[in-house]
Amino acid sequence: MASQRVEVAMMTFGPVNVLSDFETADLFQPPTLHAGGDTPMGAAIMQGLDMLETRKAIYKQAGVAYYRPWVFLITDGAPTDNYAAAAERVRQETARSGKAFSFFAVGVEGADMGKLGQICSPNRPPLKLQGLSFRELFTWLSSSLGGVARSQPGQLVALPPPSGWSAV
Repeated sequence: MASQRVEVAMMTFGPVNVLSDFETADLFQPPTLHAGGDTPMGAAIMQGLDMLETRKAIYKQAGVAYYRPWVFLITDGAPTDNYAAAAERVRQETARSGKAFSFFAVGVEGADMGKLGQICSPNRPPLKLQGLSFRELFTWLSSSLGGVARSQPGQLVALPPPSGWSAV
């Protein structure tokens, strides 16, 4: 069910580059990623949120109900651009009633957790990836999205704790 309801888009930043536009999870082919260069995180967040708004508008225009989107930011660094407007947009849109999206930030080794905390909502602070536990992170994500996919749009779903992949 989740493979029919979950769509994935992926972008990198350094420079900002859309690797894949929205497609169903069963069609998504994860690329091999390499770290390097600048980290224009603010620009990437803004472009990603703009992509999300465009996707939601397509659903609204077609009269299709959708689940609250999830945005994942995974980084090993800190923003090298001005990220204040992006941080404000994330905090405002995740704080209002009927939240526009849920925002998750995950820092891997070398990430500036303080700056990630400035971007995130105080209600959902960034999480630090434990070592290289990406498999555990994506297993948690899959399980969580499966629970959401079995619910109705707008229904609240309790997420399992991020144990096994996050160092709190």
